[in-house]
Amino acid sequence: MTTKITQQSKTVELAELDKKHFLHPATNPKALIDNGPPIIFAEGKGINVTSTDGVEYIDGMSMLWNVNLGHGNHELAEVGNSQLATLAYTSQFKGFSNEPAIRLAEKLAELAPGDLNSVFYTSGGSESNDTAIKLARFYWELKGKPAKRKFIALTNAYHGVTVAAQTATGLLAYHNFSGSNIDGVVRATAHLIKSELGDKNDSNYADSISGTIEREGADTIAGIIIEPVQGAGGVNIPPEGYLEAVRKICDEHNILFIADEVICGFGRTGKMFGVNNWNVVPDMMSIAKGITSGYSQLGGVMMNDEIRETIANFDAVIPHGFTYSGHPTACAIGLKNIEILERDNIIDNVNEMEKELKIGLDYLSEKHSIVTNCRAIGLLAAFELYEDPASGKLFDPTVFPANAVVDACFDRHLILRALGANNQIVAIAPPLIINKEEIEKMIQIIDDAITAFKSSLN
Repeated sequence: MTTKITQQSKTVELAELDKKHFLHPATNPKALIDNGPPIIFAEGKGINVTSTDGVEYIDGMSMLWNVNLGHGNHELAEVGNSQLATLAYTSQFKGFSNEPAIRLAEKLAELAPGDLNSVFYTSGGSESNDTAIKLARFYWELKGKPAKRKFIALTNAYHGVTVAAQTATGLLAYHNFSGSNIDGVVRATAHLIKSELGDKNDSNYADSISGTIEREGADTIAGIIIEPVQGAGGVNIPPEGYLEAVRKICDEHNILFIADEVICGFGRTGKMFGVNNWNVVPDMMSIAKGITSGYSQLGGVMMNDEIRETIANFDAVIPHGFTYSGHPTACAIGLKNIEILERDNIIDNVNEMEKELKIGLDYLSEKHSIVTNCRAIGLLAAFELYEDPASGKLFDPTVFPANAVVDACFDRHLILRALGANNQIVAIAPPLIINKEEIEKMIQIIDDAITAFKSSLN
């Protein structure tokens, strides 16, 4: 009893300090001030995290799609501690380097598809996509084509919150925040497979990538930035042939194909990288999140040999870089993270658990008439909530169905995420080490939460 009182007292103290001093990202600030943080994490082990109150939760989202190897991995902690004690940090400016950054660059070149053999290190996904946009423009300037400055980004895309990445993001709240936009980003409707295969009679052709290129002019477009599977935009899996069609379009029009693998990379989709599911090789590839399983801040942009050689012949200082580019401790953790992924056959487990997750989603859709559009690729999954799926009728906007189910899951100690312009999508992305019994437990909690939501409507 004394321990519980002490835990509760600590939580109350921390919550008050949080409200007073901590401005949170992607959070309703007024709601936080009114209610305090919904949870203060204290520790984690495997797929579970524990609050300062001593309550254990299943982390059904790998926090932010990134804790791929789960919480409390001692190997990652130990390699980080060892590197910190040996050489915690060095600058990479002026050509300075360190062994972990070099070894990780070599390993990434080995793993990446095609001739993506070089990496520019960043601290995370937003920086990676921002850097990809800058390097693509720089590349075309060096090739004598400075007019190629525009980028095509897709509806429902999420690429981050630095200025360029946020401009490319297609989610309205992010795209419009503070007017923080760069010039030259144009939007195309995602996943219009008929249009991208050349059907100009498709009613949506004008809004497609192909139609956008026709309208803007290929000689003005530097690149197309695309998530192999859209994450925060709704876990949207492309139709078969779509990425291959986009690759062909880029080749035909001399446009760079930039793959945003920040969420999809390092096993999340059942392959090392999302594009591997479709045998597509991008010209540039943004990476982050799962590269260290969240144990340290690290990202990067991989580029093909032609881009690398063009930039390598630039005989002046590149005025771009981050304090923590190539951070030795982060890179040492990244190397160990990849070693564990390969050694322990984690991606094989992802593919086996995808089957179990799909069984669970099918169960939910069969039991609950409001559950529809279940989908999963690897351990990146979602389902949707409609008042009447047969007619396509959504719930009234004031109902917030995904929020209601996610909150009911949280009350039952499962962390998931609500998405969608109509708040109809529930996303699921547990750590890649999850087992069958743990998936079944997640599905049972979701089942109970949906039942509770339906009861609340009566």
